Parts: sequence; structure tokens; C-alpha cells
Amino acid sequence: MLRPRETRDITLRSFDLEIVPTARIDWINDVSGNAIASASFDVTTKSLTIRSRTTVDLTAPVWPVFPIAASAASYPFIYSEEDWTDLGALSTPQYADDAGRLSNWVEQFVMGRPTDTLSLLKDISNGITAQIAYEIRETEGTQGPLETIDRGIGSCRDFAVLLADTARTLGLGTRLVSGYLYDPTDDRLGSAAAGFTHAWVEVYVPGAGWIPFDPTNRSVGSAHLIPVAVARNISQITPVIGSFQGDKSDLISLDVAVRVEDQ
Repeated sequence: MLRPRETRDITLRSFDLEIVPTARIDWINDVSGNAIASASFDVTTKSLTIRSRTTVDLTAPVWPVFPIAASAASYPFIYSEEDWTDLGALSTPQYADDAGRLSNWVEQFVMGRPTDTLSLLKDISNGITAQIAYEIRETEGTQGPLETIDRGIGSCRDFAVLLADTARTLGLGTRLVSGYLYDPTDDRLGSAAAGFTHAWVEVYVPGAGWIPFDPTNRSVGSAHLIPVAVARNISQITPVIGSFQGDKSDLISLDVAVRVEDQ
């Protein structure tokens, strides 16, 4: 999953995928509309290189205005029957919380019932950053929301998972997003060193549609975000996955570099 998703704020100008050794590439769109390239190889090799180059026009406003429907301006609100059916599992928490700890944790941000929907979501997103310290973690895997709260530290993907399950605990349709962070001033979290992929969430609010929230940087909207894939679970949007056959003595190493720049 390397090809950016086109939205009202992003126009894809070019995309080039180079794989060495040469592979047969089959493109599909998955259930969430993500572009997936499957590569198959006919030769053996001692190394594999995957390089993608993309040019996009990013036109998202820094201070977006969201035309939220009157019926959803205050929380709690009820999705239409059609929306509720289509959102399905996207509005259901993905991690076990038998003791209701996450439900109790999110109540600190609910100023009342009713309360302003957008303000509530901003408060939760900003509250995560205020209470959880950011760390760069290159190891595989993602923390569950309660683990992140207990540790008090997490990466961008941990922040995203916490926000997603918190919003779902409130009954809101939410999906996780993997992509890239555009950081021309080099002052945002999540794009350190050579650069990494970035993770955030989108919450579905009637009238406005999918609203991006980046808890790592306390931002709302798409101004600095280039989405590549969306899904219910963070494990479904790993940029590169695959399998290989080799000898148990083979040296296995992996290098990843991401660079986002103006043209």
C-alpha cells in the first residue's frame, strides 16, 4: 500500500513503483478502496528493493470549516439507518475493555450531554497528546489503547489506535489512516530522522463526512497529511507485507526511508 488516496484535498499527479528484481504487479482495490499492488517474482535474489515516487497537489486549508449537519452538531447524536449500517464495525471498539476503563477515561472530555460534537473530538485528540508522551518506536506492532494509557507513552500509531477506540466507545464511526506527514518547517512530531510513515484517524460526522484528526500533532483537517490507506484495524494498513523462502542462515535486515518535500 504505497499509492496515495485521492480526496477533495489531494490530487495525484504521478505515481511510479519500481521493484528490483523485476516483478509481475497486479493492482486491486480492497474493501476500503485502497490501491494494493501485489508483486510476484519468477527469479531468486539476495535482496529486494521497493521504491515508490509520488507527486501530489495538497490543497487542504490550514483552518478548515466543516459543514456538520444540524442533526450531528451536538453529541450524542444518532446516525441515519443507512449510515449506521454502512459504518458497521467502524463504530465498534476493536480492543477488549471488560472493566470499562476506556469508557471511564473518555468521560473526562465529555463536558455534558449534549455537548458540541467537533469540540468534543478536538478535546479528546488534544487530551491524548497532553497526557501521553510521544516516542519514536521502530519495533513491530502497536499498543492497545489501555496499554498506551498505562504506559503514558506511545508512537503516532499508538495515539491513533487510542483515539479510534475512544471515539468508537462513544459510538462514533472511525477509521485508521496510514500515510505521510508533510512537514516543511520540520517542527511536527512523527517525521523524525529520515522520515517514517504516519498514522492518524478519521471520524465520520454527518454533513462533514470523514474528518481527519492527528492526535500526535493536535491538528484537525488534511493540511499536512497525505493518506495512503484507511481501514478498521491498524494491522490492515501496513505499507509493505509479504513472505519469502530462504535458508535459516540467511542474513535478514530491513531499511526504510521516507522523504516528503516540495517541488
